[in-house]
Amino acid sequence: MKIAVITGASSGMGKEFVLQLEKWETFEEIWVIARREEALKALQTKVKCAVRPICLDLQDPQSFEEYSELLRTEKPEVAVLVNCAGFGKFGRYDQIPLEDCMGMIDLNVKALVAMTQLTLPYMKRGGKIVQLDSLSAFQPVPYINVYGATKAFVLSYSRALNRELRPRGIRVMSVNPGWVKTEFFDHATRTSDSAVTYYNILYEAKDVVATALHDLYKTKKDLSIHGLPVRLQVLGVKLLPHRWVMDIWMKQQKHDHEPEEGQEN
Repeated sequence: MKIAVITGASSGMGKEFVLQLEKWETFEEIWVIARREEALKALQTKVKCAVRPICLDLQDPQSFEEYSELLRTEKPEVAVLVNCAGFGKFGRYDQIPLEDCMGMIDLNVKALVAMTQLTLPYMKRGGKIVQLDSLSAFQPVPYINVYGATKAFVLSYSRALNRELRPRGIRVMSVNPGWVKTEFFDHATRTSDSAVTYYNILYEAKDVVATALHDLYKTKKDLSIHGLPVRLQVLGVKLLPHRWVMDIWMKQQKHDHEPEEGQEN
């Protein structure tokens, strides 16, 4: 049985991958993974391919046992794995609860690695892995410091793994968008609605995913970046010292005149 597996499939980028993936390749089933069962079931009427809802919380290590057992039982050929599960929180270091910081690491990093490692034995030559990353992977980002650090991990891990898997004929590609209109902001701003207020461009999820799938199937890229402004920013942060990059970010977010600790307001 040839399948695709998509995590974080209940909304946003994950949902868009479900809706668009079958335009590029034929599958017997698409396994969609997220916590919200009703949202997963709703996808069954949105695409022609058979959709199997799998309700798992990937912050819970038990979920990997359940996924592993399902693979052992079904023995599918996983042609495409898309890791979209993840979340971020905006705020100063003391505004984001430790539980949320650990949760970002658990979901954005540990769950992504676990899903990748568990799936690889079921992939053949021509298989593809897509890791949802972020523009923040290329630079340190104050007020999004833990989230940005998790995405830096994803970029490094994905590029190195892509090289390791070359002999097996399996490609790994990270998708590094800028700001995208999704439910991400509903969760990210709960810790602070003033830490991040400047969004230069907001892209549509469907457009970012369309670019990602084109890059996945038509090029040999190990990362996909949607939009010329984002590509230029990636080039810029490679050339400039990170201190300058963070200074620019702080000015954009109007944090450049904040008093240092011990100074009066």
